[in-house]
Amino acid sequence: MSDAPLTKEQVEALLLKGPFHQWLGLTVEDVGEGTIRLRAKWRPEWVVNADRGYAHGGILATLVDLTADWALVSKTGRGVPTVDLRVDYHRAAMQHDLICVGKVIKFGGQLCVSEAQILDEDGKLLASGRGVYMIPPKA
Repeated sequence: MSDAPLTKEQVEALLLKGPFHQWLGLTVEDVGEGTIRLRAKWRPEWVVNADRGYAHGGILATLVDLTADWALVSKTGRGVPTVDLRVDYHRAAMQHDLICVGKVIKFGGQLCVSEAQILDEDGKLLASGRGVYMIPPKA
């Protein structure tokens, strides 16, 4: 990987190579040194309770994981394997796009730690979490 920072367009192109990420409707709003901000476009398939209309917690956990992972992209240039993940749920995600904000806490030689917050469009915290990620040796 070159020393030049990746643009948000380059990061989005890398992120959207994954069909699951495409299905989630992800766009990269901002990327910086150890930070990322994504938007996930609401999908009706996320709804777990048809009467109340809120998203399944697994969608929020997925967004925490991938946002924390991709906060590392400024150093790794790609997504990396998750070693451990913790998610806390704060309120239900209703039928609106979700904002995903991630930042690196520690970038290590083999293991890294990142955090993520999932927000509604009004900035209310829906879920937060922290992941440990492995930096595989270059092939």
